[in-house]
Amino acid sequence: MSDSDPLIIAGREYHSRLLVGTGKYRDIEQTRDAIAASGAEIVTIALRRSNIGQDPHEPNLLDAVPPDRYTILPNTAGCYTVKDAVRTCRLARELLDGHNLVKLEVLGDERTLYPDVPATLEAAATLVAEGFEVMAYTSDDPIAARRLEEIGCVAVMPLAAPIGSGLGIQNRYNLLEIVEQLSVPVLVDAGVGTASDVAVAMELGCDAVLLNTAIAGAQDPVLMASAMRKAVEAGREAFRAGRIPKRRYASASSPLDGTFF
Repeated sequence: MSDSDPLIIAGREYHSRLLVGTGKYRDIEQTRDAIAASGAEIVTIALRRSNIGQDPHEPNLLDAVPPDRYTILPNTAGCYTVKDAVRTCRLARELLDGHNLVKLEVLGDERTLYPDVPATLEAAATLVAEGFEVMAYTSDDPIAARRLEEIGCVAVMPLAAPIGSGLGIQNRYNLLEIVEQLSVPVLVDAGVGTASDVAVAMELGCDAVLLNTAIAGAQDPVLMASAMRKAVEAGREAFRAGRIPKRRYASASSPLDGTFF
């Protein structure tokens, strides 16, 4: 991505608009290689499912995604209550030496992993008051997104479809409403299946895309990571370029007006 078009989150500039996770890979080596191929600068880690120093006897994920190279984004995946989500963020800040940037998830349903929006709003308010820089995972409800911005979240992350479903964007209208209403970055989070889904999200005007399963679950995760990197760049450039309007009828690429025959 061009240096003249940075992604700005919590006052920091990033050149990549693709954020990736660390779960579901075959091993640490594949995790490292896929993340490198993605070009991502922000890497999210599920603190309840990964070791970043809690257990000195287990491999430390930070060896594959060192904090001096990546911005680590601890997340509260697997939390179903406000209390658990807030506690997890506090633990992340302790383990990462005062790190305040977190991805907030408060889930409401074990089958769909849909967010519990009222609990998310409550947890976000608590965390913001404690000085955390909160990137909040939420539904594609424009009202909920606006409330999260009003609370003070540094980014809002509506789902495209259920987590890990690979269904792609199911409601473009809602995403477009969120993009047009909010002034903080809007990142599509969850439900992306392939590169074309990423391109669509970027063409709608989303500031970035966060994904994990679409890469880690691919037959060739490293190659898919590269594809996702290119899709983000192409989609962003298409958005900035401004697409032609859709029409019901043909419009000749080479019109006859002004010709000599």
